[in-house]
Amino acid sequence: MKDNIEGQGKKDSAPQPSILILGVGNILLGDEGVGVRVIEAMQDMKLPENVELLDGGTASIDILENLKNREKVIIIDTVKGGGEPGTVYRFTPADIRVKKKMYTSLHQVGILEALTMFEYTGGTPRDITIYGIEPEKMELGLELSPEISAVIPRVIELVLAEI
Repeated sequence: MKDNIEGQGKKDSAPQPSILILGVGNILLGDEGVGVRVIEAMQDMKLPENVELLDGGTASIDILENLKNREKVIIIDTVKGGGEPGTVYRFTPADIRVKKKMYTSLHQVGILEALTMFEYTGGTPRDITIYGIEPEKMELGLELSPEISAVIPRVIELVLAEI
């Protein structure tokens, strides 16, 4: 009997899209999941072939490989910036400083800390834009607050303008 091993060990040869739209957050904590909810809302949209959507959930370190060598990465997340709930902030990693912390687990590393790891691993995306949405509530529950749900179309509009 002959084993059929054709194709084993080969990676998908399709090129990686140059633009990644990444939604992060914990959908179990209400407004904390807004980044993921934006990605869900965009799933049925017709996007250019060079655009990929990714639900990053809470897996910041695990998604680094997905960001590597992209032309543009757009990240959508909850940000406590002190504004009114539903305020949309636009910034880049250079606009913020990550405080050095001592971690006891890689699960404690947030998306901003993960982005700084590119300095050491290489493959940094050429352009990273972050859209942060000011939350109303971050407590147990699957539903977004009305203020946050209402801002999702605006966030999508801003993201589409970026690409």
